[in-house]
Amino acid sequence: MPAPTHTRSHRPAADGVGIRLPWWAIALPAVAFAGLLLMMLSPGQAQAATADPAFGQLIERTFQLLFR
Repeated sequence: MPAPTHTRSHRPAADGVGIRLPWWAIALPAVAFAGLLLMMLSPGQAQAATADPAFGQLIERTFQLLFR
């Protein structure tokens, strides 16, 4: 005599418990999107960064070593 099998459904639980996101899961992407949008809308105010040239050389050497 075969035993009955139980199949799982992909429907949400009937008890009303759902997945809740924390507040920052919505706020952080929204803030990042707004910041990027503001940077795109005002490109005339952008200025070149004055960084130490050694930092650029370090990054260039790292890429050379990694992608030989």
